[in-house]
Amino acid sequence: MKKKLIIQNRKARYNYLIIENLEAGIVLTGSEIKSIREGKVALDSSYAGEKGGEFWLFNLHIDVGQTHDNADFIRPRKLLLKKKEMKKISLKLKTGGLTIIPLDIHFNNKGFAKLDLGLSKGRKKEDLREYKKKQDWNRSKERIARTK
Repeated sequence: MKKKLIIQNRKARYNYLIIENLEAGIVLTGSEIKSIREGKVALDSSYAGEKGGEFWLFNLHIDVGQTHDNADFIRPRKLLLKKKEMKKISLKLKTGGLTIIPLDIHFNNKGFAKLDLGLSKGRKKEDLREYKKKQDWNRSKERIARTK
């Protein structure tokens, strides 16, 4: 399946241990879709959560510019998931102490905006150091392999 990546949350994979990935649709307005296509979106501080039996995305900043006077840049946006997925995710959230972090926004081959979510657990400072060492070691291994 071909997807056109719009924006990626790079800090998410560093700050969180991603346990499971899933894909969800987002309910957006026309001006928000236009801004996403132009890349005027920030995923850094956003997260997803359950509210009223549905899943919502909070703190997603979409800059719609001067097109609308009453534009709400950081309003909660509804996520489109199947009922089975919602039940499975809510059970994991309650039992495992996990959070839902958006990893990237992309358009699928039909042109719909989709959001890759990660069921994740926060890393501690020691884990972050270990993760950074592992990244550096993998980079140096790649460099050595290229020079040979």
